Amino acid sequence: MSLRYLPHAQLNLAAWDTCVATATEPVPYAYSWWLAATAGRWDAVVEVEDNTEVYLSLFPLPIKRRPWGREVYQPPFTQQLGLLITAGSRHRHVLDYLTLVTGRFARFYLQLHTGLELASAPAGFHLTQRQTYQLSLAPHYPALLAGFEADYRRRLRRNQEHETPLVVTPTLSAEALITLFQTEAAGQAAGLKPQAYDRLKKLLAELQTRGMGQVLEVRGPKTNELLAGAAFVTHPHRLIYLFAASSEMGRQVGAPLLLLNYIIQQHAGTRGLLLDFEGGMIPSIARFFANFGAAAVPYVALSQTRKPWYLSWMR
Repeated sequence: MSLRYLPHAQLNLAAWDTCVATATEPVPYAYSWWLAATAGRWDAVVEVEDNTEVYLSLFPLPIKRRPWGREVYQPPFTQQLGLLITAGSRHRHVLDYLTLVTGRFARFYLQLHTGLELASAPAGFHLTQRQTYQLSLAPHYPALLAGFEADYRRRLRRNQEHETPLVVTPTLSAEALITLFQTEAAGQAAGLKPQAYDRLKKLLAELQTRGMGQVLEVRGPKTNELLAGAAFVTHPHRLIYLFAASSEMGRQVGAPLLLLNYIIQQHAGTRGLLLDFEGGMIPSIARFFANFGAAAVPYVALSQTRKPWYLSWMR
C-alpha cells in the first residue's frame, strides 16, 4: 500500500467516493461531487492498494492558483476535510501524508475533521483550535426538549398558543433562502464573493439529486414573507446545519428556533445520529447552539505560509 501524490486529472473519482463512503469517519464534505461543486478542482495524497487501485485512504487538497503560487484552501460551505481512512489503511497518521505535501504550495490552510487528533503542530505548520457544536439525536424528543434552555421551551409553547402559530414547511426550492442569505446574512458570511453563491446553488442541487438535502422555511402566516430558512444535509451518522438565514422580523419572532426545533423533533430517537450545528466560533452563535443542549466539539485548522523564493534569503 503506497502513498501517492495525485493531481486532479489522475484521480479515480469512483474509487474516491467508495473510499469516502467506507471511511471510519463520516465526512460528506469529501465526496467528489461536493468538492466539484465547492472547489472545482483538487489534488490529493492517496493510499492505493497494490494491484487493485482501490483507495484505502485519502487526504483532499483543494487548490487555487494565485500570482505568488498555488495554495491549498478551505472551500466555502465545506467546514471540515483532512485525512479519511478505511479499515484496510496502513497509513493512519497525518504526518505521513504531509510529507508528500511539504514544499508544494505557497500557502496551506485546511480545517481537519473532528475525528483527527494532533497533539502538536507538525514541523513547519501551525495549528489553530476551532470548535463546532454537536447534539446527539439518540434520545427521544421529550428528553431533548428538556435539554433546551428554559426560555426556548417557553417561546415554543407561546408560539403554539397563538391563533395562527408560525409553522415550519419543507420546500424543494432554495432560491428564496439564498436570496435572504445574501441580503440579511452578508455580515455573517465572511465576505462571500458572488461566485460562492453559484457554488452553493450547485451544491444544493447535488444534495437534492442524491436525496441528501432538505430545505425548511418559516413564513409569515398573513404576508407569506420568508422569515427564516435553513438547509440541512442528511448523511449516515450526521445531520448537518449547512446554512441558514433570517430577517430581522424572523429573529424577533423566534423563527430560527422553530427551524431547529423542527429538525430535532423530526430526527429524535435516531441512534448514532449527531446534529452538527457547523459553527460556534462566534460567541453569540455558540450560545445559541448551546441553548439546545449541544456540546462544543474541538477540531483544528492546519496552516503553513512559505516565503516567496525572492525573500528566502531573509532571516
